[in-house]
Amino acid sequence: MENQFFKNIEKKTGVNMNDIFELANSLQNANFKDEKTVRGIIKRVSELANKPVPKELEDKMVQTIIQDGSKLDLGAISQMMNKK
Repeated sequence: MENQFFKNIEKKTGVNMNDIFELANSLQNANFKDEKTVRGIIKRVSELANKPVPKELEDKMVQTIIQDGSKLDLGAISQMMNKK
C-alpha cells in the first residue's frame, strides 16, 4: 500500500490493510444465512482484531446475523464484541 492514509491505519491498528480488503471482498458474496460461513467470518474478524470471541458470544452473534442477515448491521456486531 502506497497510500499514507492506509499506512496510518495499519500503524494505529496493527492490522494489515490487504487483510482488510481480502475480508471485505469475501463478504460481498457471503451467505449470511449459512452458519458455517458466519462462524468463519466471525473467526476471521476476531483474528484480524486480535480479540478472541468467547463461544457464548460467538453463538449469540451467529444467531443474530443468521436471523437478520439481509439487514446486517456491523455496528451492532461491533457493540456485541465490545460488551464481552
